[in-house]
Amino acid sequence: MKTPELNPRTAVITGADSGIGRATAVRLAEQGLDIGITWHSDREGAEATAEEVRGKGRNAAIERMDLADLPAAAQAVDRLAERLGRLDVLVNNAGTGTATPFLDIDHATFQHVIDVDLGGPFLCSQLAARRMIDQGDGGRIVNVTSVHEHQPRVGAAPYCAAKGGLGLLTQVMALELAEYGINVNAVAPGEIATPMTGQEDADVTVKDRPGVPLGRPGDAREVAAVIAFLAGPDAAYVTGASWAVDGGMLRMGPQAGSHLPDHSWRRP
Repeated sequence: MKTPELNPRTAVITGADSGIGRATAVRLAEQGLDIGITWHSDREGAEATAEEVRGKGRNAAIERMDLADLPAAAQAVDRLAERLGRLDVLVNNAGTGTATPFLDIDHATFQHVIDVDLGGPFLCSQLAARRMIDQGDGGRIVNVTSVHEHQPRVGAAPYCAAKGGLGLLTQVMALELAEYGINVNAVAPGEIATPMTGQEDADVTVKDRPGVPLGRPGDAREVAAVIAFLAGPDAAYVTGASWAVDGGMLRMGPQAGSHLPDHSWRRP
């Protein structure tokens, strides 16, 4: 089986109006890619990302995407690919979550998180993969999961279920799409300074996180750097993997459990 040579020229990044999505858009633009940007509620943020991409000398296009409106929402991927002329890289970054105890979660909340964090990436990836196959020269799909792809969190049942599911979906996609030269990987961030954690544009070097081996949160650009590697030709032999970008957080496991000072962890 001959693997097509990938020279990526375009990428679509969902949820690229801020945080990891914006950092990834800028990083891939620096590597010479034109960028498709989706946004849900922050059009101004999406326009700002597009301006940064254009400032790097690349084309940018934006589309609104509400992943709670499936399957229609996924069509934004096709619309962006048409506007950019092709699609070489898809980064499934858009996501949502909840901080609700398991016994209190209603079905509508559970379904909303599953749709956005798992159903959306599934449908977007299908559309992207079909287009990459038709183009005939391979592609890359990167799913942004979370450390909670691998470890649970109190108060985040649907989020953990969706991210764990997306991790296994990544592996199935990697197996089935390999023959077409499409590599599929996951990136699993820990605590990253983004709007989702209430730390947008924070200086992570001055934040103290004793329970994280590297002692601080991550910067969105540090996640973007790993995504950019997986999206490019240097990752030609990497597929079906989940890359933790968490400062060593996942390695703590029982170590952290044996050093918690009180029972506050029992409530979200």
